[in-house]
Amino acid sequence: MEKVFIIAEAGVNHNGDLDLARKLIDVAVDAGADAVKFQTFKSERLVKKTAEKADYQKDTTGAHETQFQMLKRLELDASDHKILIDYCNGKNILFLSTPFDMESIRLLYDFDMPIFKAPSGELTNIPYLRAVGALGKKIILSTGLANLAEISKALQTLEGAGTPRDRITVLHANTAYPTPMEDVNLNAMRTIADRFKVKVGYSDHTLGIEVPIAAVALGASVIEKHFTLDRDMEGPDHRASLEPDELKNMVSAIRNIEQALGNGLKQASKSELKNISVARKSIVAAKEIKKGDILTSDNLVTKRPDNGISSLRWDEVLGLKASQNYMPDDLITEVLPGLQKADII
Repeated sequence: MEKVFIIAEAGVNHNGDLDLARKLIDVAVDAGADAVKFQTFKSERLVKKTAEKADYQKDTTGAHETQFQMLKRLELDASDHKILIDYCNGKNILFLSTPFDMESIRLLYDFDMPIFKAPSGELTNIPYLRAVGALGKKIILSTGLANLAEISKALQTLEGAGTPRDRITVLHANTAYPTPMEDVNLNAMRTIADRFKVKVGYSDHTLGIEVPIAAVALGASVIEKHFTLDRDMEGPDHRASLEPDELKNMVSAIRNIEQALGNGLKQASKSELKNISVARKSIVAAKEIKKGDILTSDNLVTKRPDNGISSLRWDEVLGLKASQNYMPDDLITEVLPGLQKADII
C-alpha cells in the first residue's frame, strides 16, 4: 500500500504566538508527520461579530467573548504565514493550512500551497468549493456533519470547477470536540470510498490514538489529528488534541500498521520459512512395518519435523505396499508421483 499521509493538525493551538507555532512544528517533525497544518482566516470574513461560540469552545475558553473575538486573537497574517512556511522548509516538513474564506484561499494560493484542505464547515459552501476546485491543486475534503447527498454535491462542484475526482481525498470526520467513541462511525469511511470511488482518509477528534490507527487498517490514505504542546493550555482545541509523546506514538503505530497490512498475497513470509520443517510433520512409521505390508492409518503416524514425505500427502501413501522394512519413527520413503528418493532427507 502507499504510505499514509499523516497531517499533524496544529490548527489554532499556537494561540496567536509565532514562537509557540514554531514549537508545534518542531513537535510534528520529531513525531515523523508528513505535514503540519494550521488554519488561515480573516475573522471578519468568517463569522458575524455577534456569533456565539460552539459549546465546546465555551467549555474550553469561557462564554465571556464572542466567537469573533476569540478567532481574532488566533489569526495568522501573511507575514506570519511566510515565517512559518520558511521554518517548515528548513525543517523538511510540508506546511499546510486550511483556508476558511475567499481571501484566505487566494493567500495560500499565492504561497503556492500544493494541497488545499477544505474543512467540514465549508462542504456546503458552493462558492468556496468552486474557488478551491478552480485552483488545479490536490484537495482534501472533510465531511463532518455531512450526509452522502451533500458529499455528492460537493464532489460534483469541485469536479465542475476543474478538479478531477482522482485528485480529491475525502476524509470521514466528526465535528464534536472530542468525539464520543459511539459517534465515530468509522465504517462510514468505507461507505464513502465505495459510493464515490475516491481515496479516503480520516480526520480524528477522539481522545487517544486508537481510532486513527484503526482507520489506517480500514484503508485510510490520509490521517489528520490535532496536537498541542500541553492539553492544559488555554484555547479552544487543546483539550481534544494529542500531546507530543502521543503524537509520536500515533505516527509510529501507523507506520507499523502500514507494514503489517502487507501486499495481500497469502504465502509463507520470509521470516517464517525457517519454521516450516519445525512446525509441520512428515509421515513416519507408527510401529514396525515389514517389507510388503500395506501402509495404513494403523501403522503410520505423522510427526515433526517435516523432513520426509509431507503429511499433506497422507492419502497418497495409504494403501501402498512397503518397499522396505521400517522401525517405529522411521521416515516413510516410498516414491510417489512427483516425489523422487532424492527428495527424502
